[in-house]
Amino acid sequence: MWPNSRRCLPMHHRRYRLKLNHRLEPPAITWGGGFFMTILIRAAEPSDFEAIRETMSQPIAQANTLQLPLPSLELWKKRLADVPRDNHQLVAEIDGKVVGNLGLHGKVPVRRRHVGSIGMAIHDAYHRRGVGSALMTAALDLADNWLQYTRLELEVYVDNLAAVALYKKFGFNIEGTHPKDCFRDGLYVDCYSMGRLRPAGS
Repeated sequence: MWPNSRRCLPMHHRRYRLKLNHRLEPPAITWGGGFFMTILIRAAEPSDFEAIRETMSQPIAQANTLQLPLPSLELWKKRLADVPRDNHQLVAEIDGKVVGNLGLHGKVPVRRRHVGSIGMAIHDAYHRRGVGSALMTAALDLADNWLQYTRLELEVYVDNLAAVALYKKFGFNIEGTHPKDCFRDGLYVDCYSMGRLRPAGS
């Protein structure tokens, strides 16, 4: 489930400076790993399939998503070429390399059109550099100010402590736990459901 790259997003090539209050301010300089770096957030393009497949093939990314080992290039090429209308896929670039991706997916039932769901993965070599925060900042701007979503949902494994902390930082709350939700590397793992309501006045 991937966005139609032909439908340009408002932040198609927007750059962000991440501050503690997570406001969006150009230019795109953020602090990470002891040096300044530029993180570019844009809509995914069909040509990104190899880079996204590389990210999703990483051991940590694979363990914290529903991906199976040894994903094929053709699978990801098809996913990015044929995207449902209400799905929006963002990617994060550092020095021209795609190092993370986030999907913001609309709900099909008419009575849940105000709800969006989020899934995200960061390349294993680019953790703790602000990539997740940059993607979440852009996604919430899109959801709150352009798509009229009033509720966002996501699921995250209970042992993915860094992701849980990140989502809480952006206003998500744990709403429930799914025991033995997923089979991973020979064992079952529990999963949290997390949700966020759009702040009043935003």
